[in-house]
Amino acid sequence: MTDDPFQRHRGLLFTVAYELLGSVADAEDVVQDTWLRWSADDRSDVLEPKAYLVRIATRLALNRLRALRTRRETYVGPWLPEPLVTGPDAAGGIELAEDVSMAMLVVLETLTPVERAVFVLREVFGFAHTEIASALDRSEASVRQVAHRAREHVQARRPRFDTDPEQRRAVTERFLRAASEGNLAELMEVLAPDVVMVNDTDGKARAGRRPIIGREKVARLLTGVVVRSELAGYRFEYAELNGEPGVIGWLDGRLDVAGLIETRDGQVARLLAFRNPDRLTGLRRR
Repeated sequence: MTDDPFQRHRGLLFTVAYELLGSVADAEDVVQDTWLRWSADDRSDVLEPKAYLVRIATRLALNRLRALRTRRETYVGPWLPEPLVTGPDAAGGIELAEDVSMAMLVVLETLTPVERAVFVLREVFGFAHTEIASALDRSEASVRQVAHRAREHVQARRPRFDTDPEQRRAVTERFLRAASEGNLAELMEVLAPDVVMVNDTDGKARAGRRPIIGREKVARLLTGVVVRSELAGYRFEYAELNGEPGVIGWLDGRLDVAGLIETRDGQVARLLAFRNPDRLTGLRRR
């Protein structure tokens, strides 16, 4: 293990920034800026390098998050957090926290920047209220209030999806088999009646700008996509994204789409399709 505190905690810093920002590129920028601050600072009186580094990264991420929220106001269609490869194919040092799935990241988007920072640091990484207060330059009492408010907000909006990894993978593989074969009858069985499909494109790919709701609509759309994909020479493969079953699609060797499948009661409950090329940067570097 390296003696350099920054290198030792680099993976943690990336994960904190990613879960605050929902963007791989922005998280990497925060880590780089944290290193620049760390390198330039007089650290002679730093007793806890980990807390010091997390404080820098959190403040940088909060500043960037506020700017990102302004840019997202002009985003075309739904905005989803950027997917990240996890599992055996993940880049070294990058490991998503266990209890922050894509579904949770979507919920975190509904929090204010400070609420999100407090929730992530407290509920995901287990930092003490005093440490969070120091990182955010707030009183401990204020942090406790924000933590309580954020926790209630998240619990009220947290979707109910299957948590058993074997069941989720089995449903995903069944779905992928039915979709790749264009088997409409099988798709109708594996999709939940109220299944929702969300496309993140920012207007840079052909896809619906509004969520598609309902088993029949989603199934018929997918069978049409399969036909077009076969004609275009697509290649689909299974991938673990954000700790969940997913799929990525290649067109002539170029990453073109990523999808996350969220299941409920043994059926596909929600499909998240990432088509905006700017949102696939983390997957290209896998």
